[in-house]
Amino acid sequence: MTDSVVTRFAPSPTGFLHIGGARTALFNWLYARKRGGKMLLRIEDTDRERSTEPAIAAILDGLKWLGLDWDGEVVYQFTGAARHREVAEQLLAAGKAYRCYATPEELTAMREKARAEGRTRLYDGLWRDRDPSEAPAGLKPTIRLRAPQQGETVIEDQVQGRVVWLNENLDDLVLLRGDGNPTYMLAVVVDDHDMGVTHIIRGDDHLINAARQKQIYDALGWDLPNMSHIPLIHGPDGSKLSKRHGALGVDAYRAMGYLPAALRNYLVRLGWSHGDQEIFSTEEMIAAFDLSGIGRSAARFDFAKLESLNGHYIRHSDDQSLVTMFEDVLDYVPNGSDVKAKLNETTRAQLLQAMPSLKERAKTLIELIDSAYFIFADRPLEIEPKAAGLLTPENRELIGRLRLALEAVTPWTAATTEAAMRAFAEMSNLKLGTVAQPLRVALTGRTTSPGIFDVLAVLGRQECLARLGDQAPS
Repeated sequence: MTDSVVTRFAPSPTGFLHIGGARTALFNWLYARKRGGKMLLRIEDTDRERSTEPAIAAILDGLKWLGLDWDGEVVYQFTGAARHREVAEQLLAAGKAYRCYATPEELTAMREKARAEGRTRLYDGLWRDRDPSEAPAGLKPTIRLRAPQQGETVIEDQVQGRVVWLNENLDDLVLLRGDGNPTYMLAVVVDDHDMGVTHIIRGDDHLINAARQKQIYDALGWDLPNMSHIPLIHGPDGSKLSKRHGALGVDAYRAMGYLPAALRNYLVRLGWSHGDQEIFSTEEMIAAFDLSGIGRSAARFDFAKLESLNGHYIRHSDDQSLVTMFEDVLDYVPNGSDVKAKLNETTRAQLLQAMPSLKERAKTLIELIDSAYFIFADRPLEIEPKAAGLLTPENRELIGRLRLALEAVTPWTAATTEAAMRAFAEMSNLKLGTVAQPLRVALTGRTTSPGIFDVLAVLGRQECLARLGDQAPS
């Protein structure tokens, strides 16, 4: 049945929504949406010291910005602590778990001995079969799973294939700490079961957890969800993804001027492929996504590829929606508040008019804001050092003559101003470029800008003549 698929995204709120988490959320979302199922959101806040409200807000905000909606209310793991304790007690009553009174010193000694002997099983079963009446006074016990000691624990993983662990290498894991708080391992199993999760899609750093969690499922007689452990994202050099590679929060990509649709498209192709197709609309992604397309090797993060994809999305976005996105990102950029203060009906209309030309060259919204600078610049313009070198006495004189030629232009459009400039160049026996560059500096303060005729049309007659007058000899 297609409608019975339930996936979940379950981040720990100890920091922002990082790029790997965003991809995991996307894969869960696509899998559920394709099958008419549900994607649930669970905040795994059992680590009370490290879980913070700002981190929770950043995760929810990041998902909303990426356009990944979830079904139902957000589930907070910590609120289910009583239910998790109840399940631990149930296992204890059934003889599937036991109380462990090992002291911290005994546990440290066990760990050191196991490591010295090269064993992965760190707990030696000290209290597995001991009578609790031998317990030292005043020590609060943990509750441990009575894990199988022979045989194998097997996960049939949709991405990794069949993964096998020898039970003799796995510990009797702690389900309930001495203070009565459930461990992450127990909480995840109980929550996934109670929430009806059918498919677990998560990073392959959780693969060892899958073995331990399967043992809890088996002890409870519950069905194990379908498992898929996706390879992590590495840097371009193949090493673990670090901040310099792009291991940033989704909010950082937003602040760098990436479009949510572009980031979504980039993330879907990190570790998943569908023939040679690189560009996917959301509808195409949903239709094409399947677990069999996920590779087993780590995906490599490539900023240049993301930038190029973002440029594609900017060029193919409609102008009005780019104006809206332009405004949205101003809160995240240096000097954004200066631009925001100058947004009004006139400048918005100018921005919309300039957008076809602006978007052709911009790879990010930040570049778009930067190249739209001329619309919001105060007079007299601040001239960049490189541009100032072009304002020689000869060129200032040329700007004065050009201003006179443009004064007569009517109506004022890109076409009419272009015609006037070409006529002026021809009459003065100059190449168009010789005229265009000083004009660009006088109108924008820079040596690069959108097409000069677009700049003239967008700024309008009054502003253009005023700016030219500022640079012409007095």
